[in-house]
Amino acid sequence: MIDVNNMMVSFAGTPIFSNVSFKLTPGNRVGLIGKNGAGKSTLLRVIFGEQEYDGVLAIDKKSKIGFLQQDIDFNYGKTILEEAYLAFTEIKKIEAELDEIHTQLEIRTDYESESYHDILHKLDDLTHRFDLIGGYNYKGDTEKILQGLGFKQSDFDKLTDTFSGGWRMRIELAKLLLQKNDILLLDEPTNHLDLESILWFESFLKSYKGIVLVVSHDKTFLDAVTNRTIELSLGRIYDFKKSYSEYLKIRAELLEKQLQSQKNQEKQIKQTEQLIEKFRYKASKAAFAQSLIKKLDKVERIEVDVADNSVMNVRFPSSDSPGKIIFTLENITKRYDDNLVIDKLNLILERGSKIALVGQNGMGKTTLAKILVKEIPFEGNLEVGHNVKIGYFAQNQSDYLNGENTLLEEMETVANDSNRIRIRNMLGSFLFGGDAVEKKVKVLSGGERNRLALCKMLMNPFNVLIMDEPTNHLDMLSKNVLKNALKAFEGSLILVSHDRDFLQGLVERVYEFREHQVKEYLGGIEYYLEQRKFNSFREVEKVEKKAILKETKQSLSWEQEKENKRIKNRISKLERQIEQQENRIKKLEQAIANNTEEASQADFFHNYQNEKDKLESFMQEWSDLQEKII
Repeated sequence: MIDVNNMMVSFAGTPIFSNVSFKLTPGNRVGLIGKNGAGKSTLLRVIFGEQEYDGVLAIDKKSKIGFLQQDIDFNYGKTILEEAYLAFTEIKKIEAELDEIHTQLEIRTDYESESYHDILHKLDDLTHRFDLIGGYNYKGDTEKILQGLGFKQSDFDKLTDTFSGGWRMRIELAKLLLQKNDILLLDEPTNHLDLESILWFESFLKSYKGIVLVVSHDKTFLDAVTNRTIELSLGRIYDFKKSYSEYLKIRAELLEKQLQSQKNQEKQIKQTEQLIEKFRYKASKAAFAQSLIKKLDKVERIEVDVADNSVMNVRFPSSDSPGKIIFTLENITKRYDDNLVIDKLNLILERGSKIALVGQNGMGKTTLAKILVKEIPFEGNLEVGHNVKIGYFAQNQSDYLNGENTLLEEMETVANDSNRIRIRNMLGSFLFGGDAVEKKVKVLSGGERNRLALCKMLMNPFNVLIMDEPTNHLDMLSKNVLKNALKAFEGSLILVSHDRDFLQGLVERVYEFREHQVKEYLGGIEYYLEQRKFNSFREVEKVEKKAILKETKQSLSWEQEKENKRIKNRISKLERQIEQQENRIKKLEQAIANNTEEASQADFFHNYQNEKDKLESFMQEWSDLQEKII
């Protein structure tokens, strides 16, 4: 249980929020919402123990807390599996101790000594604990979670260094889910997930028995997962046991009732004040007027919960018009080592295009954006049109900000003599007014850093705008403002996004990335979905694998089907052998623990190791065969 009572957090004497109180119990899946900078991430850090506060915070001492933060320092030099296994601190420690004990038992012959018996007792205790905390299942659980988050089995032995920050964030999420925490604190967990992984993650969270407190601006995700909503607004909270969309309706109804009650009260107060004014100077009515004054003083004035509707002011500056053709792509091919992402792409993009790049992660959308701005090497020919001036907003654009700079200093890095005078006004338009411009960049929330990165980009004009997931970390209001600004932009727009609501009415052409190829849809996002006969991106992603499997199955030859059947039969046989082998090993370990006569035989530990090797061989064959099924 989490019990928060009269909590307040301040920075430099300024309260971020105050008088915050709520209780969370197992089964509560809470959407923590609010504008960027309202204190959502701060509240998560308080609960995790990383942020000082005033007030009361009570958490069951036995509760294990997992925290996925927006910014993580990644380690290098480990494979994906090795990094994921770091989630099992106790299991790996016991595993090492068990290996050491088995090594000792193989070489020792003093079977009757006290120290030998002590080792056997320790082996018994460790084996029991290892079994209790899932030591025999953790490798399988790890692979299952990693695959659910989009990793292929062929990725497991690759170094994490070779994966992007978004994929490494998935590894951190996998570690968090494997730790079997009682409380999950999740700060924008879907920012680096494609829709297939989001669907899997939603399913995981819906079956999770502990407490979930999630910060997200993904409306569909919140509606699918949460059963309670807490909003931080103007330093206070609103708490309802409803999902996000239901909460918005209740909040709107509550505000409407408050406004009506306030209006009626103000009307009554005005009438009372008129009566007081009318009779207060008449001797015969003075007592009556005084009673009205006392009555008025006792009235508890109705306060309306004012919503924080302040928004940034975005206007994309256009430069001189470019030529008719802005990009010509001929046989563009891109590989990352042996991984082919884009294969011989030919494309002509014209001035005024409003384009969405859609599809699963890893299909080449971000890669194409980087090729267009010549950020990465590629094969083929790319011609940039006459007078094309590109504005580029990368998926990790905020990572390029210098955390030690103040906001003013950061803006100065892109200023020149003609635009320097506009810096403060620009920052004010993005809700960084007054003393906020002297803040260090490193203290900003994820959404605030995104706003600052947008502000920097707008300091200089362009006529072609390429944006990769620009809505990551932005709150709902900021998303709408950005969308309206993009609608008004007079130049060409190329937009990578998974957000259907954001793309709706914004783009006029869709390029779908799928299996190394790009397919053009000459219409908006609604037309694309209609052509694909799906109602949402989520449905597209959900059936993608099923469609591929169906196509594959239909195209199998008789020989392939026969081979598939043979492999499946072998897998079934192996599963029985693995179960039998595990039982044999368990009996041998019980013999060791009970110090039986069998365990004292000279060749016992040699046979024991042979049985373990045989189990490992069965497991490896089972894993290899799983990959061969067509």
